Amino acid sequence: MSVLFRNTIPEIPYTTYGVFSIYKYPAKFIPQVIAFVLKKYGVPGMKVFDPFAGYGTVGLVAKVYGFNYELWDLNPMLEIIHNTATMGKPNLSITELIDLIESLKNSDREFIPNWDNFNYWFPKEFLPTLSRAWGFVHSEKRKENKYLLIIPLLKVTRHFSWSDEKVHKLYRSKYSRKKIENLLRTNWKSIFYRMLKEEVFSLYNKLFEYERLHPKRVEYTVKSGIDTLTTELDEKVDILITSPPYLQAQEYIRSTKLELFWLGYDEAYIKNLSAKEIPYRKVPQIKVYSPTFFEYRKKIKEKHLRFIYDQYFYAILSSFSRLGEKVKNYMCIFVGPAKVRNIPIPIDDIIVEHLREFGWKHEVTFVDRILSRVMFESKINPASGREDSRIKTEHLVVLKK
Repeated sequence: MSVLFRNTIPEIPYTTYGVFSIYKYPAKFIPQVIAFVLKKYGVPGMKVFDPFAGYGTVGLVAKVYGFNYELWDLNPMLEIIHNTATMGKPNLSITELIDLIESLKNSDREFIPNWDNFNYWFPKEFLPTLSRAWGFVHSEKRKENKYLLIIPLLKVTRHFSWSDEKVHKLYRSKYSRKKIENLLRTNWKSIFYRMLKEEVFSLYNKLFEYERLHPKRVEYTVKSGIDTLTTELDEKVDILITSPPYLQAQEYIRSTKLELFWLGYDEAYIKNLSAKEIPYRKVPQIKVYSPTFFEYRKKIKEKHLRFIYDQYFYAILSSFSRLGEKVKNYMCIFVGPAKVRNIPIPIDDIIVEHLREFGWKHEVTFVDRILSRVMFESKINPASGREDSRIKTEHLVVLKK
């Protein structure tokens, strides 16, 4: 069934409304998809669960409609985004906010990430300013002040690095080299603090905007830095709503590695997280109950790509069949036909066929057309050097127990 989710929820006027877009997280859920599911299949007071929470949009929408929720993700960024987005209406006045930024500007505390490649990603000229700004944030004891600064400072820090912030993965490009060369020729300190002020005020306004949706006081659990493939639910949930990784589409830890180092995580911890990412980890083989899985597997000729294909489906199918045992009503899984060497893989059909074996009935699949992308468009995939075409549709699979 064809649907344009962004037009289905009048109370959320656009996809980047309020705290639904305070940080550019790869492959982020649009809030209208979750709102659509909750309004159509749920009742306020139910508990919803997202085992691949990413940005945490499921929880932020659940609050608006009065649903309890549980969020899991491998990436610790989940907790930072969630704590920021749910802090409520800021108590600081505009004057106090300006004073807070001035205090950061005059800070003499220092923090430098424990990162071997630090000098590769940051010009030495920027180090004193960055280290004092982060020293101030890490030493800030007042929670509201801290969370009003963290995400804005992450954004500005990324801009003042050699990385190309137009690309999610940590990547040096011609654009980013030119960006830094241009900054070094200007009064870059003034630009740094002006950008930080703009980002802080943008977040401040988005927090007030979210409050207009009247988020409710609900019970929630957020687990970041955990492995969904080996973690068990403590209690039953009513609805599972999630968007798992799309085959080899994203490397979420690599995409946010720069941010994680500035947040204080060390190299060993970040490498350990990267090693657990789907589909680049080794997972136990399972019996797959999907003819479509085998049909498309035959089309993949390259051994390493077939390995990734297998690992991906062993990971997500085993997770859904295992976690589904504690889901009482619906599983709503949002995926797109990601490509392997330009072969679109019908991930949704494979999930449906496999989960039928575990007692799940396929109710409907909603097909949503993608209108915009945060990621840059490119005719050539920089990783493979081959022609690249982005996913044009995303599919919401609804399964009932």
